[in-house]
Amino acid sequence: MNTYLVEAVRDPDPAGTGAASAAMGAADEATAVFVQARPGLLRIAHRIVQDAGEAEDVLQETWLRWQRTDRTVVLNPSALLRTTTVRLALNLVQCAWKRRESCASPWLPEPLDVDATPEAVAERHDAVERSVRLLMETLTPTQRAAYVLREGFGYPYDRIAELLGIGVANARQQVSRAQDRLTAHRVRRPVDAVAHRRLVQAFLAAARSGDLAPLEAVLSPGR
Repeated sequence: MNTYLVEAVRDPDPAGTGAASAAMGAADEATAVFVQARPGLLRIAHRIVQDAGEAEDVLQETWLRWQRTDRTVVLNPSALLRTTTVRLALNLVQCAWKRRESCASPWLPEPLDVDATPEAVAERHDAVERSVRLLMETLTPTQRAAYVLREGFGYPYDRIAELLGIGVANARQQVSRAQDRLTAHRVRRPVDAVAHRRLVQAFLAAARSGDLAPLEAVLSPGR
């Protein structure tokens, strides 16, 4: 909560009592309203964005907008805060999907059009095989899983952490380290043909059907 709230600066000179006191009273009331609404707003944001860190970012922006609002014309502050939070959270999700659609990872193939020709399907299969081989050569199993789930399918970090049995901060680190290793073209190990085929098939099935459970199973530790 301290991220959002700035202590009021009290005027040591009591001469300007009227306007200063009124301003301080309004600021204190605005803070109190936000503090009371914050737990519910956080639940709303987290339900939409499915990521604790991003939900906090949404609340940060909600608080800033609440500070800039002309609160004298607001009839229902709680309703306004909820509406603002929902809109900001939805905007964040939509922007994330647009980024993934327009700025695909250079190490993962582009989504395939549903009306693709057989030739395009074959090219897609080859691209997935090459991408998966590179990931298996370059990344540790945990890095590979975190990277594929985040960059390939937009998983929130808390879900990645749950699947891999690690903390959310560690999940973020795994994706960052994977990106660094891929950029540096570090090759670590030969690739097992059976494991490679399983991951290729799981990746293609997830991209084609939207059923991510088999992919999660292949990427999870011990599989």
